[in-house]
Amino acid sequence: MLLGAGTTLSSEELRPGNTSSREGCARSSPAGILSSRAALQPAPQPLINESQKQQLESVSYSSRYALGLFYEAGTGIGVPWAARYIADNPCLRFISIDNKKRHVESPEVGPSVVVHTTVTFGSEHLDSDPAEVQQIILSHLQRILPSLPQPSSIKCQRWRYSQVTRAVPNCPGQMILHTQPLLICGGDGFTRSNFDGCIESAMSLAEAVKPHLQQFQTQAAKLPLDLL
Repeated sequence: MLLGAGTTLSSEELRPGNTSSREGCARSSPAGILSSRAALQPAPQPLINESQKQQLESVSYSSRYALGLFYEAGTGIGVPWAARYIADNPCLRFISIDNKKRHVESPEVGPSVVVHTTVTFGSEHLDSDPAEVQQIILSHLQRILPSLPQPSSIKCQRWRYSQVTRAVPNCPGQMILHTQPLLICGGDGFTRSNFDGCIESAMSLAEAVKPHLQQFQTQAAKLPLDLL
Protein backbone atom coordinates (compact mmCIF):
# COMPACT_ATOMS: atom_id res chain seq x y z
CA MET A 1 0.00 0.00 0.00
CA LEU A 2 1.23 3.48 -0.85
CA LEU A 3 -0.15 6.47 1.01
CA GLY A 4 0.75 9.93 -0.15
CA ALA A 5 0.29 13.67 0.05
CA GLY A 6 1.49 15.54 -2.99
CA THR A 7 2.45 19.06 -3.88
CA THR A 8 -0.06 19.80 -6.64
CA LEU A 9 -3.75 19.27 -7.23
CA SER A 10 -5.01 18.67 -10.76
CA SER A 11 -8.43 19.29 -12.22
CA GLU A 12 -9.08 15.53 -12.23
CA GLU A 13 -8.55 15.37 -8.46
CA LEU A 14 -10.84 18.35 -8.01
CA ARG A 15 -13.51 17.10 -10.41
CA PRO A 16 -16.91 16.60 -8.71
CA GLY A 17 -17.52 12.92 -8.01
CA ASN A 18 -13.86 12.14 -7.44
CA THR A 19 -13.80 10.54 -3.98
CA SER A 20 -10.04 10.84 -3.45
CA SER A 21 -8.75 13.54 -1.11
CA ARG A 22 -5.30 14.97 -0.61
CA GLU A 23 -6.05 15.16 3.11
CA GLY A 24 -5.21 11.44 2.96
CA CYS A 25 -5.37 9.19 -0.10
CA ALA A 26 -4.49 5.53 -0.57
CA ARG A 27 -3.71 3.20 -3.45
CA SER A 28 -4.00 -0.53 -2.90
CA SER A 29 -1.20 -2.90 -3.84
CA PRO A 30 -1.80 -5.82 -6.24
CA ALA A 31 -3.02 -9.09 -4.79
CA GLY A 32 -0.29 -11.46 -3.71
CA ILE A 33 2.44 -11.71 -1.13
CA LEU A 34 3.17 -8.40 0.56
CA SER A 35 6.79 -8.53 1.68
CA SER A 36 7.35 -4.83 2.27
CA ARG A 37 5.47 -1.58 2.56
CA ALA A 38 6.44 2.03 1.88
CA ALA A 39 4.42 4.75 3.61
CA LEU A 40 4.38 8.22 2.05
CA GLN A 41 1.67 9.90 4.11
CA PRO A 42 2.07 13.12 6.07
CA ALA A 43 3.85 12.69 9.41
CA PRO A 44 3.46 11.71 12.23
CA GLN A 45 2.49 8.04 11.91
CA PRO A 46 1.79 5.14 14.31
CA LEU A 47 3.98 2.09 15.09
CA ILE A 48 7.12 4.09 15.77
CA ASN A 49 9.56 4.48 18.64
CA GLU A 50 9.83 7.67 20.67
CA SER A 51 12.83 9.04 18.78
CA GLN A 52 11.15 8.49 15.42
CA LYS A 53 7.94 9.99 16.75
CA GLN A 54 9.73 13.17 17.79
CA GLN A 55 11.41 13.44 14.39
CA LEU A 56 8.15 12.98 12.51
CA GLU A 57 6.26 15.36 14.77
CA SER A 58 8.79 18.06 13.93
CA VAL A 59 7.57 18.08 10.31
CA SER A 60 5.28 20.95 9.38
CA TYR A 61 3.14 21.60 6.32
CA SER A 62 1.56 24.67 4.81
CA SER A 63 -2.18 24.64 4.11
CA ARG A 64 -4.06 26.03 1.13
CA TYR A 65 -7.34 25.78 -0.69
CA ALA A 66 -7.69 24.66 -4.29
CA LEU A 67 -10.66 25.51 -6.48
CA GLY A 68 -11.62 23.71 -9.68
CA LEU A 69 -13.92 25.25 -12.28
CA PHE A 70 -15.25 22.92 -14.98
CA TYR A 71 -16.76 23.96 -18.31
CA GLU A 72 -18.78 22.38 -21.08
CA ALA A 73 -16.95 21.27 -24.23
CA GLY A 74 -16.48 24.13 -26.64
CA THR A 75 -16.23 26.80 -23.96
CA GLY A 76 -13.43 29.27 -24.63
CA ILE A 77 -11.14 30.55 -21.88
CA GLY A 78 -9.86 33.83 -23.28
CA VAL A 79 -6.35 34.01 -21.83
CA PRO A 80 -3.06 33.55 -23.75
CA TRP A 81 -1.31 31.57 -21.02
CA ALA A 82 -1.63 28.06 -19.55
CA ALA A 83 -0.51 28.91 -16.01
CA ARG A 84 0.18 32.07 -14.07
CA TYR A 85 1.58 32.91 -10.64
CA ILE A 86 -0.09 35.81 -8.85
CA ALA A 87 2.27 37.93 -6.76
CA ASP A 88 0.05 40.77 -5.59
CA ASN A 89 -3.18 39.17 -4.39
CA PRO A 90 -3.86 38.33 -0.71
CA CYS A 91 -5.99 35.31 -1.63
CA LEU A 92 -4.76 33.76 -4.89
CA ARG A 93 -1.27 32.52 -5.69
CA PHE A 94 -1.63 30.34 -8.79
CA ILE A 95 -4.09 29.95 -11.67
CA SER A 96 -3.90 27.39 -14.45
CA ILE A 97 -5.97 26.50 -17.47
CA ASP A 98 -5.42 22.91 -16.49
CA ASN A 99 -6.19 21.12 -19.74
CA LYS A 100 -3.94 23.55 -21.64
CA LYS A 101 -1.15 23.18 -19.07
CA ARG A 102 -1.34 19.39 -19.43
CA HIS A 103 -1.57 19.54 -23.25
CA VAL A 104 -4.92 17.74 -23.38
CA GLU A 105 -6.92 20.33 -25.31
CA SER A 106 -9.75 18.74 -27.29
CA PRO A 107 -13.02 19.98 -28.80
CA GLU A 108 -14.71 17.01 -27.13
CA VAL A 109 -13.50 17.81 -23.61
CA GLY A 110 -14.46 20.93 -21.72
CA PRO A 111 -11.69 23.13 -20.30
CA SER A 112 -11.00 23.43 -16.59
CA VAL A 113 -9.43 26.10 -14.42
CA VAL A 114 -7.53 25.33 -11.21
CA VAL A 115 -6.83 27.98 -8.58
CA HIS A 116 -4.50 27.69 -5.57
CA THR A 117 -4.69 30.14 -2.69
CA THR A 118 -1.82 31.67 -0.77
CA VAL A 119 -0.48 29.91 2.33
CA THR A 120 -1.58 32.83 4.51
CA PHE A 121 -5.14 32.68 3.22
CA GLY A 122 -5.21 28.90 3.64
CA SER A 123 -4.02 29.09 7.24
CA GLU A 124 -6.46 31.86 8.15
CA HIS A 125 -9.43 29.97 6.67
CA LEU A 126 -8.37 26.39 7.38
CA ASP A 127 -11.42 25.63 9.52
CA SER A 128 -13.86 27.92 7.71
CA ASP A 129 -16.92 26.71 5.86
CA PRO A 130 -15.71 25.62 2.38
CA ALA A 131 -18.79 27.19 0.80
CA GLU A 132 -17.84 30.58 2.25
CA VAL A 133 -14.21 30.11 1.24
CA GLN A 134 -15.33 29.26 -2.29
CA GLN A 135 -17.18 32.55 -2.61
CA ILE A 136 -14.16 34.51 -1.40
CA ILE A 137 -11.89 32.77 -3.90
CA LEU A 138 -14.37 33.34 -6.73
CA SER A 139 -14.63 37.04 -5.92
CA HIS A 140 -10.84 37.44 -6.17
CA LEU A 141 -10.72 35.34 -9.33
CA GLN A 142 -13.39 37.53 -10.91
CA ARG A 143 -11.24 40.62 -10.33
CA ILE A 144 -8.22 38.99 -11.97
CA LEU A 145 -10.14 37.33 -14.84
CA PRO A 146 -13.36 39.35 -15.27
CA SER A 147 -14.15 37.70 -18.63
CA LEU A 148 -14.06 34.15 -17.25
CA PRO A 149 -17.26 32.35 -18.36
CA GLN A 150 -19.72 30.76 -15.96
CA PRO A 151 -18.59 27.20 -15.13
CA SER A 152 -20.92 24.20 -15.27
CA SER A 153 -19.58 22.97 -11.92
CA ILE A 154 -17.18 24.05 -9.17
CA LYS A 155 -15.33 22.15 -6.47
CA CYS A 156 -13.53 23.71 -3.50
CA GLN A 157 -10.94 21.49 -1.82
CA ARG A 158 -9.34 22.11 1.56
CA TRP A 159 -5.67 21.20 1.06
CA ARG A 160 -4.55 20.67 4.64
CA TYR A 161 -1.16 19.17 3.76
CA SER A 162 0.00 21.27 0.84
CA GLN A 163 3.78 21.69 0.94
CA VAL A 164 6.45 20.82 3.47
CA THR A 165 7.75 23.85 5.33
CA ARG A 166 10.01 21.87 7.68
CA ALA A 167 11.17 18.36 6.75
CA VAL A 168 12.36 15.54 9.01
CA PRO A 169 15.81 16.65 10.22
CA ASN A 170 18.98 14.71 9.42
CA CYS A 171 17.17 12.16 7.28
CA PRO A 172 18.40 10.57 4.01
CA GLY A 173 15.04 10.82 2.25
CA GLN A 174 13.37 7.97 4.12
CA MET A 175 13.03 6.35 7.53
CA ILE A 176 12.97 2.60 8.22
CA LEU A 177 10.39 1.90 10.91
CA HIS A 178 10.50 -1.93 10.86
CA THR A 179 12.63 -4.51 9.10
CA GLN A 180 10.48 -7.66 9.57
CA PRO A 181 8.25 -6.98 7.71
CA LEU A 182 9.88 -4.02 6.04
CA LEU A 183 8.08 -0.73 6.71
CA ILE A 184 9.59 2.50 5.38
CA CYS A 185 8.36 6.09 5.46
CA GLY A 186 9.25 8.42 2.61
CA GLY A 187 8.11 11.40 0.59
CA ASP A 188 8.81 15.10 0.40
CA GLY A 189 8.40 15.33 4.17
CA PHE A 190 11.85 13.74 4.34
CA THR A 191 13.53 16.04 1.83
CA ARG A 192 11.86 19.22 0.52
CA SER A 193 8.58 20.04 -1.15
CA ASN A 194 9.44 20.22 -4.82
CA PHE A 195 9.87 17.76 -7.68
CA ASP A 196 13.57 17.24 -6.97
CA GLY A 197 12.77 16.50 -3.33
CA CYS A 198 10.21 13.87 -4.33
CA ILE A 199 12.67 12.22 -6.74
CA GLU A 200 15.41 12.26 -4.11
CA SER A 201 13.16 10.52 -1.60
CA ALA A 202 12.01 7.98 -4.20
CA MET A 203 15.61 7.11 -5.05
CA SER A 204 16.45 6.77 -1.36
CA LEU A 205 13.43 4.51 -0.84
CA ALA A 206 14.44 2.33 -3.78
CA GLU A 207 17.96 1.91 -2.42
CA ALA A 208 16.61 1.04 1.03
CA VAL A 209 14.16 -1.53 -0.35
CA LYS A 210 16.59 -3.14 -2.81
CA PRO A 211 18.51 -5.42 -0.38
CA HIS A 212 15.26 -6.62 1.17
CA LEU A 213 13.83 -7.48 -2.25
CA GLN A 214 17.00 -9.35 -3.14
CA GLN A 215 16.73 -11.32 0.10
CA PHE A 216 13.08 -12.10 -0.64
CA GLN A 217 13.95 -13.28 -4.16
CA THR A 218 16.68 -15.53 -2.78
CA GLN A 219 14.26 -17.08 -0.30
CA ALA A 220 11.58 -17.52 -2.96
CA ALA A 221 14.05 -19.28 -5.26
CA LYS A 222 14.55 -21.98 -2.62
CA LEU A 223 10.83 -22.80 -2.37
CA PRO A 224 9.40 -25.84 -4.19
CA LEU A 225 7.77 -24.88 -7.49
CA ASP A 226 4.33 -26.03 -6.32
CA LEU A 227 4.43 -23.39 -3.55
CA LEU A 228 5.22 -20.48 -5.87
